[in-house]
Amino acid sequence: MTFLPSRDRKYLESKSFAFEEIVDGCNKGIVLPKFRLPAQKYNANQVDVLIILPPGYPDVAPDMFYLEPWIKLVQGNRYPKAANNPFSFSGRSWQRWSRHNNEWRRGVDGIWTMLKRIEYALEVAA
Repeated sequence: MTFLPSRDRKYLESKSFAFEEIVDGCNKGIVLPKFRLPAQKYNANQVDVLIILPPGYPDVAPDMFYLEPWIKLVQGNRYPKAANNPFSFSGRSWQRWSRHNNEWRRGVDGIWTMLKRIEYALEVAA
């Protein structure tokens, strides 16, 4: 099933991102496999990233993001703040990163905005 808006699809393809569109119950999600993590910050080098697209997307912002496998910070061997709850999607237990978005610009933002938010959250996590 294809549900990703064409401008998001074109963006991901132009940046050579592999992605999969998955429907699980009433949730529609984009999975980005083998997403690279900041070097030496986590107990893994790459993860799969899940972005749930809410009803009304792209006019409505995605809220959180999810990782699998679960990761911990190398320093302190612990989960990052607000990243220790499970989320079940497509038969997998994802690590929920509770990072809310209150600055989404309807008609301007898209998957590229969410990816920048994810990259930032992974870089500054403590």
